[in-house]
Formats: sequence, C-alpha cells, structure tokens
Amino acid sequence: MDNLTPRKIVEELDKYIIGQHKAKKAVAIAMRNRWRRQQLSPELKEEVLPKNIIMIGPTGVGKTEIARRLARLSNAPFLKIEASKFTEVGYVGRDVESMVRDITEISLNMVKSEHIKKVQEKAESLAEEKLLDILLPSQRSAAGRPGRLAEESGRGVSIDEEEKEKHKETRERLRSQLREGKLDNRYVDVEVREKVMPFGVISNIGMEELEINLKEMLGGLIPEKAKRKKVKVPEALRLLVQEEANKLIDMDKVTKEAIDRTQQTGIIFIDEIDKIASRGSSHGPDVSREGVQRDLLPVVEGTTVTTKHGPVKTDHILFIAAGAFHMSKPSDLIPELQGRFPIRVELDPLGKNEFVRILTEPYNALTKQYTALLATEDVEIDFRKDAVDEIAGIAATVNEKTENIGARRLHTVLEKLLEDISFEAPEKKNGKLSIDREYVKSKLADIVKDEDLSRYIL
Repeated sequence: MDNLTPRKIVEELDKYIIGQHKAKKAVAIAMRNRWRRQQLSPELKEEVLPKNIIMIGPTGVGKTEIARRLARLSNAPFLKIEASKFTEVGYVGRDVESMVRDITEISLNMVKSEHIKKVQEKAESLAEEKLLDILLPSQRSAAGRPGRLAEESGRGVSIDEEEKEKHKETRERLRSQLREGKLDNRYVDVEVREKVMPFGVISNIGMEELEINLKEMLGGLIPEKAKRKKVKVPEALRLLVQEEANKLIDMDKVTKEAIDRTQQTGIIFIDEIDKIASRGSSHGPDVSREGVQRDLLPVVEGTTVTTKHGPVKTDHILFIAAGAFHMSKPSDLIPELQGRFPIRVELDPLGKNEFVRILTEPYNALTKQYTALLATEDVEIDFRKDAVDEIAGIAATVNEKTENIGARRLHTVLEKLLEDISFEAPEKKNGKLSIDREYVKSKLADIVKDEDLSRYIL
C-alpha cells in the first residue's frame, strides 16, 4: 500500500474502466487515507474516521466494476453486498449485521492463507514424509530376534541394520519417483479427520447461518471422526499438506490478526442502496426499506458486532454505497444515513464515444474476449475500426430508444452479432472472418429499425 498513491490507483482502474474520473479519484483518496491513518500516533488514529462515499449513476456505467477492481488492488478485506438482500431485524431474511460477520470471515481466510504460505515449505516436507510412510510402511525387525548377528553368512553386521539400510534406499527411490511424478497414477489410502454432525436445519431462507453457527458452537463437543479415503497420490499429497499446514499455524493469532485487519482496513461496498430508499408512499411496515436504513445506521456510524470469532468494531470500516436512483433520490434516504456518507460522486452516463473506447481500450475489452474465445476453436476474427464504430452506435441508439442499461448493452449487441459464428465455429476450423460495418448492418440493422423487436432482442 506504501507505493499505491492515489494517481497509481486511478491508473490501475483506468486499465479496466473507461471514464468516470471523479469516482475513481474519490475512491483513490479514500483508499490512501486508510494508509495515512495507519501512520498516525495511536491517540490520533482512533479519532480519524473514514469518509464514506456514495456513488450515484445509472446502471452499467462502472459503479460495481470500480468496487471489484478496487478489491483486487487493495490487500484489504473487501465485501460487496446488495442492500436489497436485507430485511429489518425480526423478519425472515438477512439482518445488516451479517455483512460484518461476512467481512470478518473473508479477513480470516485471507490472514490464514498468508500464514499457511509462510509454513508451506515445512508442511510440504512433513506431508512428503507422511506419504512415504503410507507408500512404504516401516518394517519391524524379526520378532524375538532383536540384534541377531549374521554370523552364518560370515558378516559382523546386524540383520536389523541391513534391513534398515535397504529400507532407507527404497524410501529414497520412492521419494525421487514421487518428485518426478512417476507415482501420480497410483492410489493410496489416507485418513481424513472430519466432524460429523448428527443433525441439520431444514427451514426457510436465512436459516443456513443458524445451522452454521450451531455447528460451530457444538463443534468442540463432537469428536473428530477419522475417515479413510482412497485417492491418487497427488490428491493425497495435497490433503496431507493441508492437514500439516493447519497444524503448524496458530489459529488464535490468525483470528486476532483477522479481526484487527477487518477493523482497521476493511471495506464494505453496499450496492443497490437506492432500493432501500423509502418514497414515503408505502402503507404498513416497510421491512426491506426504511427499517433496513435504521438498522444500517449504527453499523455505518460505528458499533460492536458480535461474530463467532469475537467482537468486531465497525468505527473504522470504510463503507462505499452505490445506486442508480432512477425511482428515488439520495434525499429519500433517512437524514441520519445521508450524513454518514459525506462524499457524493455522480457517475456520467455513457455514449457512443465511450462505447468505442470500452470495446477496444481496456485490458479485458469485449472484442479481445470474443477474439480469444473463438481462437480456441481455431477461428480467427478481426474487428475492423468501422465495425466497432457501428456496434457502439447501435448500442447507444438502442439505449436511447428503450431502457438505458449503459455498457451492458454491448454484451447483448455483440452476442446477437456473433450468434451464428459462435454456433458454427467448431465446423469452421482454421476459418478467418473480418467483421466490418457492412457485416454488422446486415446482422443488426433490421432489429434496430423495429423498436418493438429491439426491446425484446437487444
């Protein structure tokens, strides 16, 4: 994170997302502020609270993509969740505190994998020895004749010593064969330890969490059961490495570090926040709108959430919210919640020029994806500049005439355009196709002209 300056964060996001400089800038500053806060004195560090962000913009302009790419950039626990999943406490569904439990779990897995990486070499060495013990069990000296000298054969060496030497040689031969992959097709019996629960919860939505928690609580009371599995040597080695690595790491230390990382650097991205904005026209209990906002308020403001790994404080977790706000406005959120998101960023709608750039510039551009996919069938396709221009124009036109779904329209247009090619690709080995403006028009012009048809197909 030391080298990840706001400018570098924006440059990394530019590789995948076209435009939206204001949103990228806001997110980059918020990310850098996490690092700045860590450099402060302990007394002042506690006082600096994160400035939560709310991103406003139509669907398909890059709100969620910014969050996804940000997660990969930051080596911090990151959770993306939809606000529409939550219901008010006391009703069937997920309560808002479950997001803190989820991010703690993500953090725990992240820290655990880091600790496992540190002991990986030792775990692999121990697992190899264990597997060699399975492949070649140690031979005991002949019963009742310990230390007998082989006087009959005229040698003054103990038979036990001779057997040990032979066993050692055979073991080393097996070790070299194992490393060279010569034993990969051989099956071995390995013992896997697992806890078998005598019950399960069969109930409505939202009960899976209860079942998981019950199993965690009763896990200590139920002894581990050893189960024998017949697996191939590479799979056996993987299972043994996993088992040895878990023995080598200190889970108490991992849990403590994971909770601390969640509290200090955790980022929660709440998507579709506009879906819980109340428009004031509802009758009766609004269990998935205003009630959720009231429950969300203390979590965003800073509270202590009890998780199965211990209490987690949310004071310094960064919250980034996003919503299209087609049917509602940010001012429809309750005032207290609005105040908890001081930074507001508006994302711009996308037009033809942006679509041209989206189709060609990003590292994961759609034209590059389709070219690579069809290349697996030995079919070479080439998107000409005029074809890209035409595709972008069609996507922009359909967005204007029907519902504006932003860059997602490019997926539907390209799928329709390449439908026949994708279907016939296996029969056209070593085929070449150049896609130009005329080809695009021949495939899509009629659909674009007929507004009713484009509503259903594009």
